[in-house]
Amino acid sequence: MTIPFAPLAPRGTVLGDEVYARLGEAILSGSLAPGERLRDHDLAEWLGVSRTPVREALQRLERVGLVEVSPHRYTRVSTPNDKAQSDTLEFVAYLMGNAARMAVLHASDDVLDDALAELDAVIAASRTDDYPALLETSHAFFAKLTRATGNVAIIRFMREAELAIRRNVATWRPLIECPVGRTSTYERFREAMIQRDGPKAEALLRELHGLS
Repeated sequence: MTIPFAPLAPRGTVLGDEVYARLGEAILSGSLAPGERLRDHDLAEWLGVSRTPVREALQRLERVGLVEVSPHRYTRVSTPNDKAQSDTLEFVAYLMGNAARMAVLHASDDVLDDALAELDAVIAASRTDDYPALLETSHAFFAKLTRATGNVAIIRFMREAELAIRRNVATWRPLIECPVGRTSTYERFREAMIQRDGPKAEALLRELHGLS
């Protein structure tokens, strides 16, 4: 282990969810590095919890691909690979296209405006050709877009898969390299959202990710 954790003091949430989030964020930040062994008793001691929520969190992290387990041999942080990253990018692009169509159909004006405020930050990052900011603002926008669908199934799925998605898209770079053309497409996507033109919004989002 590279660094110990500060003990948890859960407030208003399920302890297992906090352990899951804490370990997941440590993997994303590199504090728990790829290939590093994960021993439930060490993690439990450092977090100040019993081993049960730690074991449950490790099982959840295995299901989303951040941890790999070989029974009676090891539990360790998985190593990102090109296949997982490529598949995740394709999946997210299709899913968010569907989410855009659902959001314009179901979201109230206030909820949609809230999502569009995040989209404005995406457009600003695209205009300045700031790749790290574009990735960060896209995460925030897609989170708001997911909630704007109002669809319980997609919201629950994205909540569980969020850590794995964030890890696998960390190397993402926009397909449209020219900031002028890319920003123009984002702006047309925004206009389609305002007009509640679901098919057009979906098509433009997929165009941005090379799926048209």
